[in-house]
Amino acid sequence: MANVQDVARCFLYLDAQQEDGDGISNLKLQKLVYYAQGFHLAIYDDPLFEAEIEAWTHGPVVPELYRTYREHGRNPIPYELGEFDPLADFNEAQREHIEEVYEVFGQYSAWTLRNMTHEETPWLDHERNADVIPFDEMKDYFKKRIE
Repeated sequence: MANVQDVARCFLYLDAQQEDGDGISNLKLQKLVYYAQGFHLAIYDDPLFEAEIEAWTHGPVVPELYRTYREHGRNPIPYELGEFDPLADFNEAQREHIEEVYEVFGQYSAWTLRNMTHEETPWLDHERNADVIPFDEMKDYFKKRIE
């Protein structure tokens, strides 16, 4: 199973390769890993990473990941492209999954993604309490989205 920090680095890496990208803020990164986890649960019946996702005011958040990047505030998280490709640590199915999530959701702004999650039951069912969003609820919701 992947580590959420590694998944996040993949999204930052993919975005850094784009010439016209606006960068990824902490808020946007949170939503990308949420969608990666949700669709992975629905497609493979397994989590992509172990870290829990909580329902915060601005949508689903992995607290550990938030703390890693909070110093950047609303600004894009810097990522220096180098020889290391973080996708190389994943198997082919995981790489394709992360790339597809980025292709579909990476085009949206952080606030658009935030608003999208505010219309989805995994967040709606827990948003008042900053509860952990259970993987089984995410899986059920995202399975309906791919049917």
